[in-house]
Amino acid sequence: MARPLFQSERAKTPWHLWLIAVVSLLWNAMGALDYVMTQTRNPEYMAQFSQDQLAFFYGFPAWVVAAWALAVWGGVLGSVLLLMRRALAVPVFLLSLLCMVLTTIHNYVMVDGLAVIGDSFSLGFTAVIFIVALLLYLYAKSLAAKGVLK
Repeated sequence: MARPLFQSERAKTPWHLWLIAVVSLLWNAMGALDYVMTQTRNPEYMAQFSQDQLAFFYGFPAWVVAAWALAVWGGVLGSVLLLMRRALAVPVFLLSLLCMVLTTIHNYVMVDGLAVIGDSFSLGFTAVIFIVALLLYLYAKSLAAKGVLK
């Protein structure tokens, strides 16, 4: 039986989509937890930071907090959209990545966040976050181009 012209055909879902989508959701959920704990100033969570670090985090301008929120929640939403096999994951992951760029420019270029954070591990971890975000965007873009995401 012939398919109607208006019905688009979806490519077979590869097994790795499920693995990557679930792992990315867990990864992005950790970022969301960090964001929520920092924004609500959770005493137990924030006890791991020095007074200078707390002043740095709590002194972010509103545009940095907004960009951070879009980066974090965009990552979570992108992962959920990936699980739902929706092509909307592509621009959402891109928005998340671009907002990460904005927050990083503020934290490490406009102000000397590395001096406040005080270790190279934080800078390395920021690089890992960027790499993961970029790879998730490219992965979703590839799946959309293959017709797996609609």
